[in-house]
Amino acid sequence: MIKMTGISFKKDGKIYDFTAGPFVLKKGDYVIVETEKGLAFGTVEIPPRLKSIPERKLKPVYRIAQPKDIEKHLTNLKLEKQAFDFCNKKIEERGLGMRLVDVQYFFDGSKITFFFTANSRVDFRELIKDLTKELKTRIELRQIGVRNQAKMVGGLGICGREICCSSYMKEFHIISIKMAKEQNLSMNPNKISGTCGRLLCCLRYEYDSYCDMKKGMPKIGKTVSTPSGDGKVIRQNILQDKITVIIDDIEKEFKVCEIKHIQKPKKNKMKVAKKNEE
Repeated sequence: MIKMTGISFKKDGKIYDFTAGPFVLKKGDYVIVETEKGLAFGTVEIPPRLKSIPERKLKPVYRIAQPKDIEKHLTNLKLEKQAFDFCNKKIEERGLGMRLVDVQYFFDGSKITFFFTANSRVDFRELIKDLTKELKTRIELRQIGVRNQAKMVGGLGICGREICCSSYMKEFHIISIKMAKEQNLSMNPNKISGTCGRLLCCLRYEYDSYCDMKKGMPKIGKTVSTPSGDGKVIRQNILQDKITVIIDDIEKEFKVCEIKHIQKPKKNKMKVAKKNEE
């Protein structure tokens, strides 16, 4: 068993596991941790807890952040702002078809990463020369997708609240149009798409519950037996456990418990076999 803690490097960013070692940590503490790219400044999101030894080797917490570390981190944030403005200026001067989204400095200042979006391939070799000459450190330009862009930039969703990915979501999940259909939502792209233009992340939240509630319901288009006669299901009201059935061109609503599924007559395999023989 080892003491494992969860660390994030950006606000509402993905949480990574590290070994806590001898340090007594609590949520919100600032720490310096070892990563594959060197030392990094992070925030404790999950306090240390005992876990079985994972298959992959985890990096350790190097030390609890000291005042000088916090001061250096704040300085890096200012440098990120200056680098962002300078890069944007050069993008406009060179007429590059790209949009700068975010800038991240390594804690030790050995490298700076620029995140951008673009609709097509961009030749930014001259831009890298400009940035290297101005910032005097290693430069990396990384193209990201629209979902990551929304997470970094933030904004308000159609619900009027801050979008989920920038407020509390730590990672993205696969979202499909099937999730919207299972919840009987409008297929209007404007109503089921987020600020990123992709399907809303919240389509996933109640999807499993809707699937469970629909298990005992006859599917749309099925013929069922009701107290008013046989009819075809044309609509489902999952939350009220009701279905709408059309009987003699008249729509009627029934509780699911009031209807019965009509079984299709099974074919006699023996008769089918004899016909084939003949």
